[in-house]
Amino acid sequence: MDQLFAPWRIEWVSRDDDGDVEGCPFCVLPTRDDDRASRIVARSDHAFVILNNYPYNPGHAMVIPDRHEGDYRGLDDAELLDHARLKQRTFDAMDAAFAPDGYNAGLNLGGGAAGGSIDDHLHTHVVPRWSGDTNFMPVVADTTVIVEAVDETYDRLRDAFAAQPGATVPGDDRAISFSMD
Repeated sequence: MDQLFAPWRIEWVSRDDDGDVEGCPFCVLPTRDDDRASRIVARSDHAFVILNNYPYNPGHAMVIPDRHEGDYRGLDDAELLDHARLKQRTFDAMDAAFAPDGYNAGLNLGGGAAGGSIDDHLHTHVVPRWSGDTNFMPVVADTTVIVEAVDETYDRLRDAFAAQPGATVPGDDRAISFSMD
């Protein structure tokens, strides 16, 4: 029998689950006082960046408009531009933090048919990719291997956002802030 040894995963397995979120998690989590616990690494005037709790790859994040809106066409000009600029900053931060070979970035639009589990609050997935990062586990074992604990990913990505021009670093448990004006 082959064994997969990943002792760092115990932090993820034994974490306090966010099962206490009532309502839209993308509306509730940004209102909490502890961005680190909510996994929010950066904020702008109209959007924020949060790590995915069930990542496809290390560093998998989402760029999310603050306003609860499920239709991409429903964003006003300021929200649309802010969301796009924060995606640009996310790519820059991921380049600095992880040096990936490429990215998958996209939206699940159209509800459950598009494959998203949260379909009424728009969010853009940004997934760093490396040559050869796919392996046999998803194919033969319906299992994904994540090689870094989410807390370590948070620290690396937050530090990379903090190093960007115009970043405001409010404190250890708060997300890095940007004004996109």
